[in-house]
Amino acid sequence: MSSDAPVHIVDDDLAVRQALAFLLATDGLTVRVHDSATAFLAAEPERVRCVVTDVRMPGIDGVELLHRLRQRGSLPPVIVMTGHADVALAVAAMKAGAVDFIEKPFDDEVLLASIRSALARSDRTAKRASERDAVRARLAELTERERQVLEGLIAGKANKVIGLDLGISPRTVEIYRANVMSKLQAGSLSELVRMALIAGQTDGD
Repeated sequence: MSSDAPVHIVDDDLAVRQALAFLLATDGLTVRVHDSATAFLAAEPERVRCVVTDVRMPGIDGVELLHRLRQRGSLPPVIVMTGHADVALAVAAMKAGAVDFIEKPFDDEVLLASIRSALARSDRTAKRASERDAVRARLAELTERERQVLEGLIAGKANKVIGLDLGISPRTVEIYRANVMSKLQAGSLSELVRMALIAGQTDGD
């Protein structure tokens, strides 16, 4: 389950890693620690719900880590930790896609609140992706004619107009429409349109 995916801590300071791991574990979170961004990237974790990383580290710093994650095609919620003198780096990290930055020494509750927010955001994204994949799988079951009727429906066309476009009777359109509704498990036309939006079948995506 997605809720079992760990929070990844990336920091070259052992004391910080240990303190964060203890704090998050005490809050009931599963934790994985990495002593560098290179180590984290090399581990290639399959499901990343949240990353808490120092912004200033030897080798790959926090900003570069964000760029590397984006290049991989998936940018999970990333929280960067900064020192008082690293405001410019923190701003650069936010521009690169970080969801928040926390100044050291950090307040435990502030950090935990930020992590909880990031986890909730990650889970919403995962839920949308799962729903999109499910709808796309159902769409793949449609015949070519059913797909044509669907395109007419989500364009707001009446059965008669769809029939004229496709050279079939309105009654035949109604049969195809019923098949589409059944295969996509849509209870109404509005739900059908919502599914098409989720799957990226319309310009509204």
